[in-house]
Amino acid sequence: MATLILEDGTTFKGRQFGASVSVSGEVVFQTGMVGYPEALTDPSYRCQLLTLTYPLVGNYGVPMDEEGEFGLSKWFESYKIHAAALIIGELSESPSHWSSAKSLDQWLKEQGIPGLQGVDTRCLTKKIREKGTMLGKLIVDGTPEESIPFDNPDKRNLVREVSMKEPKVFNHSGSFRITVVDCGIKYNQIRCLAQRGARVTVVPWDHPLDTADFDGLFVSNGPGDPQLCQATINNVRKVISVDQPKPVFGICLGHQLLSLVIGAKTYKMK
Repeated sequence: MATLILEDGTTFKGRQFGASVSVSGEVVFQTGMVGYPEALTDPSYRCQLLTLTYPLVGNYGVPMDEEGEFGLSKWFESYKIHAAALIIGELSESPSHWSSAKSLDQWLKEQGIPGLQGVDTRCLTKKIREKGTMLGKLIVDGTPEESIPFDNPDKRNLVREVSMKEPKVFNHSGSFRITVVDCGIKYNQIRCLAQRGARVTVVPWDHPLDTADFDGLFVSNGPGDPQLCQATINNVRKVISVDQPKPVFGICLGHQLLSLVIGAKTYKMK
């Protein structure tokens, strides 16, 4: 057994699965019917306790991690699970799918990630939706609650934690050049650009940018507070301030960074 404790004192007791460890972070929800392998490996969920609202999770198991196009993982969005924990209504005990290589429970154990099932995810989701993202901690029975403090990951530069450390090129034979600033990119974004004929150079979040190096600049998704990415903001501002700037586009956190680049402000929505 384990208990989810929210910062306002609300508790949700349930059955623990996956790794038997206690964790803390932000509690968030996602409403997809499928896609738990993709969501768990999405760097945007770094340090978050991810609640899935679909009633039965794990029903199609977890595929084997295998290499696909352009040397990218075929089934996952990064090289590991980034969410701190998984909170669900019910865990499927008998997954069935042609691609299934292991159960969700097995995968979480392998990756050291705890899960909690038997939770009223509808009630939890309504609370998060009304109050906004909340801090929480998942405490495995037998662990003193006070030994796991509430942790606000937004105070850290999460982008630095998930961004690659060295530039890497995908689809060397591409006919036009896209430089991607990796703030926590999902593999499918690289794949989509490469499939459309781009030579994709993925660079770290704080990598210097030169307009001579690309035909277009892409700023990726990622976790945390965009205002902590001042190096990215300053680098992008330089490339859009030239006389004939190249096209710049982004997604998710990338859009927030572009807003900060042009002088707008960002704030956390519910």
